[in-house]
Amino acid sequence: MVVEGWLGRATASRPRQIALDTPGGRCTYAELLARAGVAAELLRERGTSGGVRVAIALPAGLDFAYALHACLMLGAVAVPVDLRMPGAERARIVESASVLIDEPLAVSRGEAPAGGDPGVVHDLGATAVVIHTSGTSSAPKPIELSYGNLLWSAFGSAVALGLDPNERWLCALPLSHVGGLSILVRSAIYATTAVIHERFETERVLRALRQEDVTLVSLVATTLARLLDAGLERPPALRCALTGGGPVPASLVGRAAEAGVQVSMTYGLTESCSQVTTAPVGALAEGDLGAGPPLFCTDVRCAEDGEILVAGPTVAAGAIAGDGWLHTGDLGAIDEQGRLSVTGRKADTIVSGGENVAPSEVEAVLESHPDVLEAAVVGRADAEWGEAVTAIVVPRNGDALVDSPADSSSPVISSLRAHCSATLAPYKVPKRILLRAEPLPRTRSGKLLRREL
Repeated sequence: MVVEGWLGRATASRPRQIALDTPGGRCTYAELLARAGVAAELLRERGTSGGVRVAIALPAGLDFAYALHACLMLGAVAVPVDLRMPGAERARIVESASVLIDEPLAVSRGEAPAGGDPGVVHDLGATAVVIHTSGTSSAPKPIELSYGNLLWSAFGSAVALGLDPNERWLCALPLSHVGGLSILVRSAIYATTAVIHERFETERVLRALRQEDVTLVSLVATTLARLLDAGLERPPALRCALTGGGPVPASLVGRAAEAGVQVSMTYGLTESCSQVTTAPVGALAEGDLGAGPPLFCTDVRCAEDGEILVAGPTVAAGAIAGDGWLHTGDLGAIDEQGRLSVTGRKADTIVSGGENVAPSEVEAVLESHPDVLEAAVVGRADAEWGEAVTAIVVPRNGDALVDSPADSSSPVISSLRAHCSATLAPYKVPKRILLRAEPLPRTRSGKLLRREL
């Protein structure tokens, strides 16, 4: 199926609407269409055409958006590059493309054609972008997402969260990550405003939420906690802070509620073009702490071993197994109302004394302790247990607790273990707890890098 170009349609309907608002400047849809059109001509001169892969190695901002939309105009395949990746990984991604954009394209000239650009269309079956997974437990892998995947994801997100014609969706996630790139694409599909920050900076995001009429923001647990620590309270225009990227502690959700910050939990992954399930706005106020029901166009079920399986038009064709489902590698459960709760990763499961332990469950309990800033739980080889449940904890008061010995004679360790014992089965209580001052290693999108622990 072929549909008219998203950017041309947005320009025809709302030419003076702000399309992009960034710390480096803003542009309307008419300006975005004109500049993307010039960028497309420049790329065409460099041999870019339909199906050609174009690596975009630019910081998040206006120039990245011009390059992305130029690729979509040409039917080329955009390959966003995470500039903070290690050099070798970044080089592999760049080498997979035929064209590299590592400097801003000269797009200042040009005017938008009246009524948009009717000549541009999108084939929903064609590949639009290649996004590389976060690489939390292995090397990043490329995922080809089609125009259809992007469009259905936008539809599903709008049904789940509602759609305000004056939406201003703040993205401080990397645009090389599906969660960040989707905001840029959805905004063009709906002719709303994407507020793009190059990186998450607490004070800048806090100022935007307080003063810049932001209506939606995408966060992970770590960044939500930083904003609350910095004093975020009752942002005037914000109707929802979409929070996912990993487990979100109930204590953090409670803090957000006390601060008047409406949180909507979500679960998604690159292979499903971002969101799979999303809790309706206001669901947390009713006591639902899960990741919500599936998007309206998505099917979700859990296999006998608890693995989350996904099907539907948002799922990348290359990620579908022979049984017709995307096998996510995540573990979860679905309640009677069809709401999903995510309990961890299959690959992360610790087998201790013949019992299965989900690290995320133990981490959530540890992070509910008032003295714990963040926690990670891993399995360590053990002669008696096979794997010993081991917790690595970052205290809230920094270095003060880190010198405590990692044994049961330490009051700090005893307190944490007692806190776990009050909630968890005995085999889930950490056999060893280590304290550290440094933040836990995470991807730019906030996911815990267990392979570095």
